[in-house]
Amino acid sequence: RLKRARLRVERAIKEKKIFAVQGPYPVIRSLLRARGWVERKLPGAGSRLERHCGSQKQLQEEEGAPGDPRAQDAARGRGRGRDGGCVPHPGPPLPQSRLVRDQVPYFIWTNRCGAVDGRLLRQDQVVNHYARVGAFTTKEGLCLNLRNLPWFDQADPDTFFPRCYRLGAVDEQQAFIEDFRLTAARSLLKVALERAGDVPAGTDQPLESGEGPAPRVAQRVHKSRVPHPIPSAAGPGPPQLVEEALQVCEQHLGSLGHQDIDGDPPSPRMTGSAWDRFLRDYYRVAHEGARLALSGAQRERCRALLRRLAGRLPQLGMEGDRNVWILKPGAKSRGRGIVCTARLEEVLRLAGGCAAPSVRVGEWVVQKYVERLLLIFGTKFDVRQWFLVTDWNPLTVWFYRESYLRFCSRPFSLRCLEPARHLCNVSIQQQCRPARGRHPGLPPDQTWSCRQLQAYLAQVGRAGAWHQVMVPGMKAAVLGTLRSTQDLVGSRKGSFELYGADFVFGEDCQPWLLEINASPTMAPSSAVTSRLCASVQRDTLRVVIDRRNDPACPTGAFELIYKEAAVPVPLYVGLKLMVEGCSLRK
Repeated sequence: RLKRARLRVERAIKEKKIFAVQGPYPVIRSLLRARGWVERKLPGAGSRLERHCGSQKQLQEEEGAPGDPRAQDAARGRGRGRDGGCVPHPGPPLPQSRLVRDQVPYFIWTNRCGAVDGRLLRQDQVVNHYARVGAFTTKEGLCLNLRNLPWFDQADPDTFFPRCYRLGAVDEQQAFIEDFRLTAARSLLKVALERAGDVPAGTDQPLESGEGPAPRVAQRVHKSRVPHPIPSAAGPGPPQLVEEALQVCEQHLGSLGHQDIDGDPPSPRMTGSAWDRFLRDYYRVAHEGARLALSGAQRERCRALLRRLAGRLPQLGMEGDRNVWILKPGAKSRGRGIVCTARLEEVLRLAGGCAAPSVRVGEWVVQKYVERLLLIFGTKFDVRQWFLVTDWNPLTVWFYRESYLRFCSRPFSLRCLEPARHLCNVSIQQQCRPARGRHPGLPPDQTWSCRQLQAYLAQVGRAGAWHQVMVPGMKAAVLGTLRSTQDLVGSRKGSFELYGADFVFGEDCQPWLLEINASPTMAPSSAVTSRLCASVQRDTLRVVIDRRNDPACPTGAFELIYKEAAVPVPLYVGLKLMVEGCSLRK
């Protein structure tokens, strides 16, 4: 056994096939060993088995006695995963691990950014992370840097990324307050038209109703979105409320067309106290069901104004009429600390008082919630979409053709903003109980593959939506994000990184990017993720290892969607940069 191990190690050293893995990635380990690679242990990153010296007695004690299920699994090269499923055994043959402990690993896979300092790596070492990717993998970085997209591409981030503000910046907090007020004014006009029996402009896409076992698409408005008046509790709204909202929206439309600069002097704008009164009245109408009077002339003005605003505001159709916003810690993941709210004072109170103890004041971002969502059986879902970057100059992007859906455990409702209805993160939903009477068409493990989504869309009459609208939209959002942050990321030849982007979809099936995750989880939580997570790891190695020796080799489900022309980097290091001149004299 030792002789065979030495021969294998000598061959691996000669061919530079030494690898190191940090974290529980049994699939990566198994696939690399099948290619003739030998693992070198990273300090403090191994299993208990790998820390032993390697006697046969210790090996049997760890793997189990002959006839024990653990020993049988080990003999077949398998262990038990954290979800109870079978995964490749993580421990390498002990003699090989000891024989390469002083060798340089040429392939390094870690479970977090910054685990390996790229400046200390050799040129022939490959690592699965880039430096400074927080420019787009944190909520704060994505919020800040996507605004620069028009400088790099002829694209508008408002068409795929819900508008977002950093509450720690004073100017952005003020911009959010103004946005919240304007959205409330537009929402009031929508509520007024809906109660008058009209469908507002930009919100007339058909919706799946979520009622009964058979999917339907003819119904326009989901029952959770229809305002239910409560006149006995709320009473009538102020008669001038619609007129004030019309004036606010007309002024906003004029500013969007720069008429406030070139045209007649604008009418006086609402003061802070007037806005506070307007928002109180808006809450009574939109949230409590107060009655709202709408004359025939006002109805026509509302229709015309919303139609013109729809041409200027790409997010008018998805923003709904309840003015819900989602408050997020700027650099956290897995849904931690996220709160949904529909009141301005609550957003400012939560951000100022730090709802999550581990988040400092100023690290919050607030983002418009997508209210008019594509639902499946009345339930919200999002899509985890993988993509791979193998170079930043030239930018080279691979898009994975497979993805999976994550469902909420309770039916969607804008009247109840609890996490079980609005946050699709697996770590959040595992803490929630499924609703009673849950639709039988929903999966018990809260997960679908994208192929199941395509089959569902075909049933409800949208067979072409996935390939014609959803996938092209996700590709455009990914490329737009990467191009806007390309100059901020630390590029390194030979490196690569796998990312997981989270999307929701509007009623028109257009994707909305929520966030991008570095080091997306590969721990399977269902039968769907068990299969897909193993597949994406296998295909990642095909792209980054096999393709280097054979450019024509199959890349699995990865599709090369973008490779730009190489941009030469000027040699500025070591040059003497100097400005000469003389002062001006009177």
